[in-house]
Amino acid sequence: MIDLKEWIIETRGLGKRYKGRYAVSNLNLQIAKGEIYGFLGPNGAGKTTTIRMLLGLIKPSGGSIRIFGRPLEKDRLSILRKVGSLVEYPSNYGHLTAVQNLEAIRRIIGVPASRIDEVLAIVGLTKEAKRPVKGYSLGMKQRLGIASALLGNPELLILDEPTNGLDPSGILEIRELIKEMPRQYGITVLISSHLLSEVEQMASVVGIIRRGELVFQDTINSLRTQSQSAVTLRVSEREDALGVLASRGIEAAIGAGDSTLSLGSAGDAAVALAVKELVQSGHAVYRVEEDRKTLEKLFLEIVGEDGSL
Repeated sequence: MIDLKEWIIETRGLGKRYKGRYAVSNLNLQIAKGEIYGFLGPNGAGKTTTIRMLLGLIKPSGGSIRIFGRPLEKDRLSILRKVGSLVEYPSNYGHLTAVQNLEAIRRIIGVPASRIDEVLAIVGLTKEAKRPVKGYSLGMKQRLGIASALLGNPELLILDEPTNGLDPSGILEIRELIKEMPRQYGITVLISSHLLSEVEQMASVVGIIRRGELVFQDTINSLRTQSQSAVTLRVSEREDALGVLASRGIEAAIGAGDSTLSLGSAGDAAVALAVKELVQSGHAVYRVEEDRKTLEKLFLEIVGEDGSL
């Protein structure tokens, strides 16, 4: 089967070593055009190091980076002209207005003055454009940071922990803004976070990094599928009961606990049939339990004890 996706970011064996220790190791990212890609992992897992390599701010110790299908190390300047980024906390001049802050950046990157009004409208700061930034809330400052990243009309937007430190209303503002990027403006978004609950509501694809290594990369729906509930039956004469179910064509396995059988993610009808067959065969069914593995629980299993929700 031919993969027809257009990869906006593709890394192969990407790594960064500091004093003999790998902060990022053998990283193979694939981010398709028009996606919101959630880059998840605990604090210190290597997310910011990866983003700094993608932006050419630090040199990899090994591997390759292709952005827009071109090698970053050979075509760095022309590639990065089409990339907007917000890494960690946005840097603004507090005594200047939003317009004045954006004007300083506009002169450096050489875009038309009309672009300032356009990006302020995109992030919803038009009415606050002439207020000194020092009077802005954290959410407004973060939106101004995103406006700065959008000023050059990028095709790719890279945001490092954009909701960090925000209150619930600020998080909602940024979340809704990010969701509009591919839909309205055709911008591909890479967003890093240690909060699964945030990324789950924005991203279509997630990559999970743990101690510098990519341990999961797939759609958010695939992650949800892995988090489905499992049904267990506590029964008498477990081995014999397993044979009864097998003879009736019902899939089951020996459970983790004493006297338990696992039916996996069986539906209500399958569970009812299993109980009926066991009872009619003379087995006692002491208990039917459903272990719901939440997305958060699965995430913690993937990243280990150092994870965050």
